[in-house]
Amino acid sequence: MRDFKAALGRALDGAGRILLRHFGRVSVRYKGRADLLTQADLQSQAFIVGLLENRFPLHGIVAEEKHRRREDADYLWVIDPLDGTTNYAHGYPAACVSIALLFRGRPILAGVHDPFRDERFTAERGRGARLNGRPMRVSRALRLSESLLLTGFAYDRAERSRFYVEFYRRFMVKSHDVRRSGSASLDMAWIASGRADGYWEFSLNPWDVSAGSLLVEEAGGRVSDFSGQSWGIDWPRFGRETLATNGRIHREMLKILKAGAGK
Repeated sequence: MRDFKAALGRALDGAGRILLRHFGRVSVRYKGRADLLTQADLQSQAFIVGLLENRFPLHGIVAEEKHRRREDADYLWVIDPLDGTTNYAHGYPAACVSIALLFRGRPILAGVHDPFRDERFTAERGRGARLNGRPMRVSRALRLSESLLLTGFAYDRAERSRFYVEFYRRFMVKSHDVRRSGSASLDMAWIASGRADGYWEFSLNPWDVSAGSLLVEEAGGRVSDFSGQSWGIDWPRFGRETLATNGRIHREMLKILKAGAGK
């Protein structure tokens, strides 16, 4: 595990420097109407993938920008080289690098690095979660009525805006308030660190949530789909429905999600 942690740290360091270097002066390409891509995404991914392939040639790698290698390997690195690309492209400093190492479908090591706040969230299965090296825990909010929530909207939001906004409305009237950062990895890291109490989102991908899920669980929280089931070891399912909480308000949030989705 020591070699894995060292490689993770180096990958996060290098990718974070790339994001800072390009920030405020990027050119943008479009993968979809609201799905952006910058040269920082590509350079960050190339750095991370190159480092991991060199150090662990038998490991699998899945990265957001269409990189797949040995997906059936026991050890699989799942990478988002720049989570929060739309923010980043607009010069809005809410973005990060997210990397998880899975063993036979279960995250065992995770890192989310926010270079704009110089914050690094890490977790190792069975060893807890940390923020800049110090232990972190989820919040102690007991009820939804005293909670601050986080959410995000999928790329089909223009077509399904009423559907997504209805969930926002239901949670807004039951909680202190709802925030939207534009980065799923940061949202889950902030749940793990106790800055917010619950987070929900539809239609995410494994690279959005693999690291964050381990952060939340190792910080004492809970992650499930909207039926209350864990994602298990079927890693391609990670993120299709994402509910991450401090554990104490999980049942209340599930009730609203099930009612809103007609479950």
